[in-house]
Amino acid sequence: MSATLALPAAKLALNVASSLASGIAGGLASALDPAKAKTKKQADDFETMFLEQITDRLTASSETEGPLGENGTGGDIWRSQLSQQYAKQIQKAGGVGLSNQIMRDLLSMQEQATAQATAVTSAAGAQNVGR
Repeated sequence: MSATLALPAAKLALNVASSLASGIAGGLASALDPAKAKTKKQADDFETMFLEQITDRLTASSETEGPLGENGTGGDIWRSQLSQQYAKQIQKAGGVGLSNQIMRDLLSMQEQATAQATAVTSAAGAQNVGR
């Protein structure tokens, strides 16, 4: 690994370690009810996938030796696994704020769907009572 990549990787590792030590990563999910915890996990997984795509593009090279060295099948597999791990660690360290927005949007859509279902059920019940 080159020196230009070693310093950001070390900083990232230190940030992840400090956030895990303080218990921030697991505290939010455990404080939520099960439905919200599931929504939070889905939002976090989506952000991780998004970050993986970004880090994969950043480390990609075309027909030349890239920033991570060897090209070829082995290099591609190693690079994709490294991108995946970078994305997971970035997300655990707080991510880019995408998962929080996704979670709010998902919860809002679930609340709207529940309200619509309740309205339809109430309307159907009112029609049955009048017969």
